[in-house]
Amino acid sequence: MTIKSQRKIAAKIMKVGANRVWINPDYIDKVNGAMTRQDIRNLIESGVIKKKAIIGTSRVRARKIRIQKLKGSRKGKGSRKGAKYARFNRKKAWILKIRALRRHLRELRKENKITLEEYRKLYLMASGGFFRNKKHLDVYLSKRVK
Repeated sequence: MTIKSQRKIAAKIMKVGANRVWINPDYIDKVNGAMTRQDIRNLIESGVIKKKAIIGTSRVRARKIRIQKLKGSRKGKGSRKGAKYARFNRKKAWILKIRALRRHLRELRKENKITLEEYRKLYLMASGGFFRNKKHLDVYLSKRVK
């Protein structure tokens, strides 16, 4: 008992591939007896022949990984592609650092913690790349004062 032709007809009627046609195993004799397209249509309406759902790729794992990456996980040495400065540009790093230092120097000048001459000297030192960060600038100032 082959139901190959019935499967093909059902696939054409339902506009799917033959592999997506599901035939109820309890009614195989009934399906085998169906010869015309109308017989197959009747079997589809009665629920003996059905269309299988499309099997897609699950996004569950991808979503989970994305959430972990947003938290900062999965970013170790083994996960990185690209050179150190391809991931975070040297120029952008410099811009962020120098802006922070200059802002801090302005605040110190405004609060009269440094004089205008000191401000100018420290500004030029910052521009020359002397200070690693704001903390380094503060340490330098605290050592200079003592």
